[in-house]
Amino acid sequence: MIGTVIAVQANFYQVRLDSQVTLLCTRPTRLKKIGQSVLVGDRVIIKSSEFERGAIAKVLPRITELERPPIANAEQILLVFALEEPTLDPVQLSRFLVKAESTNLRLILGLNKVDLITIDEKEQWSIKLKNWGYNPYFFSVNTQEGIESLKKTIQNKITILAGPSGVGKSSLASILIPELDIRIGAVSGKLQKGRHTTRHVELFELLEGGFIADSPGFNQPNFDFLPELLINYFPEAKEKLAKNNCKFHNCIHRDEPDCVVKGEWERYEYYLRFLEETIVNNQKIAQTKNQESTQKTKFKSDGTKYTEPKLESKKYRRVSRKVSNQELENLSFNVFDEDE
Repeated sequence: MIGTVIAVQANFYQVRLDSQVTLLCTRPTRLKKIGQSVLVGDRVIIKSSEFERGAIAKVLPRITELERPPIANAEQILLVFALEEPTLDPVQLSRFLVKAESTNLRLILGLNKVDLITIDEKEQWSIKLKNWGYNPYFFSVNTQEGIESLKKTIQNKITILAGPSGVGKSSLASILIPELDIRIGAVSGKLQKGRHTTRHVELFELLEGGFIADSPGFNQPNFDFLPELLINYFPEAKEKLAKNNCKFHNCIHRDEPDCVVKGEWERYEYYLRFLEETIVNNQKIAQTKNQESTQKTKFKSDGTKYTEPKLESKKYRRVSRKVSNQELENLSFNVFDEDE
């Protein structure tokens, strides 16, 4: 039987079969020994057993794979932000957009709480984001405005629901999947930030077909890619590069002469800020690799990686019997010489 892994907990996997039946499965030791992880979103072949349980026999090849959130075969990201409460910050939005673009998945930008802004403010945001290279979906979980348009974009696909806390991701998921019981996080009036409520990655099946991955939110996405790739995650700059190349092939669009994108677009300031952060991050990674590692990588029962300190090399090693016997022989010989 073939199905999709919709949840992982310890060494147990909930698999939604193509026959619309959900089965609790385990991962055999054989898969663990060969290092085959099983992620949410994996298409798997299972063998059924007694008591309505099964065992994963094989993980089918993945189309896509992400580490954060750990999910396989996702096709697109629905990035959700609020226009107000909390007020939309262009820098934070750009940070999330860049991180989402780096996954190479299709990006859908959804702006919630459109009922809290005026028509003129909506038009201003629409023009701004179009210049950035995006056509956002404006919607409201309170009034249901724009919800039907969103439903069509996620139908029959695996969609990652992402964005900062307090923007209405869980409320949106509850609308898209009415029977879903997700605890709603209240927004702090003092800090204008939401309380993080989603704790793990899980796929929720849509009535119209497809799945939503409601993943743990992250407030400050890290840029874990090379500095020279950053420019590709700004659609407005990438479009300029497609028309004209810079003078130097390794241009990072900062101080180089004859750069075709330098300083000519709204988010260039954000680009420079993110570029510096990316360079510093890569320098730290390089320094870490140059030093002798004191950590070793191991795998949990569900296939996820973790590290633990290595024991000091010789301090905790047991001396082999061969070496011990040699030392005893040498000791006996030396004592015999002294007696003589």
